[in-house]
Amino acid sequence: MEMYTQSAWLIPLFPLTAFLLLTALGRSYRSTAMLLGSLGSLASLVMSLLVLIEMLGSGAADYSNSFKWIAVGDYTLRIGFEVTNLTALMLVVVTAVSLAVNIYSAGYMKNDERLTVYYSYVSLFTFSMLGLVLADNMLSLYIFWELVGVCSFLLVGFWFAKPTAKAAAKKAFIVTRIGDAGLLLAILLLFWYMPGHALDFSNIHNVFSEGQSGTITSGITTFIALLIFIGAIGKSGQFPLHTWLPDAMEGPTPISALIHAATMVAAGVFLLARTFDIISASEAALQIIAYVGGFTAIFAATIALAQNDIKRILAYSTISQLGYMVMAIGLGSVTGSIFHLFTHAFFKALLFLGAGSVIHALHTQDIREMGGLGGKMKTTAWTFAIGALALSGIPPFSGFWSKDAILATALDENPLLFVVGLAAAFCTALYMTRLFVLVFTGKPRSGNGTVHESPAVMTVPMIALAVLSIIAGFVETPWNGWFGEWLEAGGTAAADHGSKGIAAMVASIAVGALGIYLGWLIYGKRSIGGGVFEKMPKLERTLERGYFLDELYNAVIAKPLRGIGRMLAVFDEYVIGGAVRLSGAAASAFGRIAVRLSNGQVQTYVLAAVIGCIILIAAIVGRRFWS
Repeated sequence: MEMYTQSAWLIPLFPLTAFLLLTALGRSYRSTAMLLGSLGSLASLVMSLLVLIEMLGSGAADYSNSFKWIAVGDYTLRIGFEVTNLTALMLVVVTAVSLAVNIYSAGYMKNDERLTVYYSYVSLFTFSMLGLVLADNMLSLYIFWELVGVCSFLLVGFWFAKPTAKAAAKKAFIVTRIGDAGLLLAILLLFWYMPGHALDFSNIHNVFSEGQSGTITSGITTFIALLIFIGAIGKSGQFPLHTWLPDAMEGPTPISALIHAATMVAAGVFLLARTFDIISASEAALQIIAYVGGFTAIFAATIALAQNDIKRILAYSTISQLGYMVMAIGLGSVTGSIFHLFTHAFFKALLFLGAGSVIHALHTQDIREMGGLGGKMKTTAWTFAIGALALSGIPPFSGFWSKDAILATALDENPLLFVVGLAAAFCTALYMTRLFVLVFTGKPRSGNGTVHESPAVMTVPMIALAVLSIIAGFVETPWNGWFGEWLEAGGTAAADHGSKGIAAMVASIAVGALGIYLGWLIYGKRSIGGGVFEKMPKLERTLERGYFLDELYNAVIAKPLRGIGRMLAVFDEYVIGGAVRLSGAAASAFGRIAVRLSNGQVQTYVLAAVIGCIILIAAIVGRRFWS
C-alpha cells in the first residue's frame, strides 16, 4: 500500500498555497499570516510523517511518478517526484524545522511591520526546499536549487534598510552563484554523456552504480563529480566559498535557524548523497571531497573560538559541522553524513532559536555584553545547554552518536582525517563552553536587570527541539545499526562496531570533555590567564577576521574586477559613446550645412555648383598624380 507515498507531491503544495494566499492578501493581515504560514508547514509535516511511516514499513519500495514536460524531436524530458528513504527522512527534517520556526516567529517577529511579507517568504522557501528534496531528476532539482537561493537572498536581506543586511544578501547571492555554475555545468555534461540524455536519478544509478556507463570515461566521471561538489561547496558553505554564511546572520534569527542551520545549507550535503553513485565512481573525487570537508571542519572551528557575535559563533559552527558531513561523504559513509545532518538540524536550529531568545531579551548580539542570564531565562538556558552538549558530542545527546559514526569511519578509512575530526570536536566543545559561560553564568555585564524569559510561543518550539536533540541520536548506535541499513536499503550501519569504533567513541568523549573542562577553567573560573588569547592578540585578530579571507578576496578578486569594470566603463563612455556622439554630431552638422545651402537664393546654388565642379575637376586631374 503506497497511498501516502503516491500523494507525496502534495507536500510542497501546502506552503506554496500559503505563499500565494499571503501574497494576494497584502500586508494588513498579520494574524492571518502567522496562521497560514504555520498551517502550511503543519500540513506538510503531517503528510511527511505519514510518508515516512509508510517507508518504514516492511516491503516498502522507492516510488516515482513523472509526466512528459518537454519534447524536442526524438528526445522527451520528463519531470515528476521520487520518494526514497533518504527523501522521506529529509521531508520530515525540513517540515519539522519549518513548523518550529513559523511558530517561534510569531513571538520574535510580532512587531515587524512587514510580518506578512516575512511569512510569505518563509512559505516560499519551504516550498522550494521540499521541491528540491522530491525532485526526480537533476534538472528539476536545479530549478528548485536556484529558487532556494532566491529565497535565501530575500530572507537574508529582509531588513533591507540596514546596509549590512543588503550587503550580506548580495554577497550570499553572488558567492553561491559560483557553486551553482559548477552544478549547471555538471548537469550539461550529464545530459551530453548519459545514454539517451537521461537526467533522472534512476538512470544515473543504473549507469554509474551498475557499470552501464559505456562512453563515460573515468576522467569525465571525476570531472562531473567535482563539478557537483562545487555546487555543494557553494550551498553548504565549504572552504573556500564559506564566507557568505557568517555574513548571512544579518537576517532575522529565525531565518538563521531555518535556512542557515537546518535546511538550505544542508542542501549541498543532500545533493552529494543523492548523486553518490557518480561520486563513488571516482576515487579522486572521493579523496578531494574528504579532505576539503575535513579542512573546513577544523578551519571554521578555530575561527569560532574568537568570535564575539553569538550568531556568528553558531554560523562558523554550522560550517564546521557541514565539513564533518562532507568529510563523511568523501570517506564513503552516506549514512554517517545523513545521520549527522539529521541530528544537527534539530540541535543547531535549537541553538539559533535560543540565541534569538537572548537577542530578543537583551537587544544585543555581543556575548561580551551578556552574562547571568541563566537565572532569569531558565527555559532558554536549559534548552540551550542541551543544544550545546549535543553539538559538543557529549553522550547521550544526539550529536554524540552521529559525530561518533563519522569519526569511527574516519579512523577506519583515513587516520589523518580522524585526528582532524578530533581536533575540530575539541574546538567545538571549547567555543560552545565559552559561549554558554559568557552568556548564561556569572554576573550581568550590562544593564539587563529587567530581562525576563521569552513568551511561550518562542519557548515551546525550543523545548520540542531540545527533546529531539536528546532522542534523535538513538536511531543509530553501536548496538543498533538499524538506521544505516534502512537508509541505504540493506547497506551498512554508520558506525564501526569493532575495536576501532570503541576507540573512536572513547576518543570523542575524551576530547569533548576536555574542551568543556578547559573552557570552564578559562572562561568560568578564569584560572588560566583569564582568556585564551590574552597573550596572543595577533592570533585573536586573525581568527576573529576569519584568517582575513574576505580581505584577500577583496584584494585579489574584487578590486581587480572593479578596476576592469571602471576601464570598460571609460572605454564605453569615451570610445563607444564618443563614436556614437561623433556620428550624431556629424549628421547634425551636415544637416545644418544642407539647410543653409537650401535657402532659395540662386547665387548660393551657383556657388555650390562652381565649388562642386572645382572639386570634381581637381579629382579627375589629380588622379594622374596619385594613381
